[in-house]
Amino acid sequence: MKSLDELIQRVDQSNVKTVAVAQAADEEVLKAVKQALDKGLASFLLVGESIQIEQVARTAELDLDQAGVEIVSCEESKAAMEAVKSVHEQKAHVVMKGHIDTKSLLKAVLNKEFGLRGKGVLSHVALFEVPGRDNLIFLTDSAMNIAPSLEEKVHILNNAVHVARKAGWKQPKVAPLAAVEVVNPAMPATHDAAILTQMNRRGQIKDCLVDGPLAFDNAVDRDAAEQKGVQSEVAGQADILLVPTIEVANALYKSFMYFANAKVAAVISGAKAPIVLTSRADTAESKVYSLALALQSSNS
Repeated sequence: MKSLDELIQRVDQSNVKTVAVAQAADEEVLKAVKQALDKGLASFLLVGESIQIEQVARTAELDLDQAGVEIVSCEESKAAMEAVKSVHEQKAHVVMKGHIDTKSLLKAVLNKEFGLRGKGVLSHVALFEVPGRDNLIFLTDSAMNIAPSLEEKVHILNNAVHVARKAGWKQPKVAPLAAVEVVNPAMPATHDAAILTQMNRRGQIKDCLVDGPLAFDNAVDRDAAEQKGVQSEVAGQADILLVPTIEVANALYKSFMYFANAKVAAVISGAKAPIVLTSRADTAESKVYSLALALQSSNS
């Protein structure tokens, strides 16, 4: 896949899913809802105070009387709970963050009674369209796990592979990143990368190809890999970059956005349903891309 627009085109419009938007009174969110409806991507439950939603919808030029839109009126403080409940009760398939803080939404997602907690950890999966590159590339985890253990990295890797396969990658190539491409006793990230690679070779991690440790350059650039004598099916052509810490991912994420003018789609994976957790500063376009990725990864 070469562009995020192609990702939108791959959404199955013969089986339209429903997205529950927590505290939907947000202009960019409702602009994204309008674009998604125009493209036939999904239907929506707009959760929150109805008066606020109606006011913002007028600004966003969203027709609330059209098919595929329903307001679920509730107090602002209960919007996250009601949105998550709608997925728990199978009235919706995806949760989307609106004008609400991330902590409140995740608290509802992790609620023991009606939440969407899965068996592993939750992790952030971002898919970038970087100008000048032939293919899209995934990055994980830049938002949830600060310094994941080896066991947590397995879950993070599996979450990313799940999203990638649902989005169309049959056997994604995963590069566990480190500062160097060899195992160094002084660098724990290289140990974990080597163990993940061996786990993949022994079938403990499935549906992908893992090879590491790889430094960033020889993970994404074939010439760099050849110059350093790194030979593998992943080196220079990674589909998924698995980072050792949140600081590494945060820096890469923002470098892609600010230095390379990349476009991005992002979801939280590992729950019983995908969660669209975009920033309030993200454009409607980015939110639509994230919706498309979430809708793809919600396929059974």
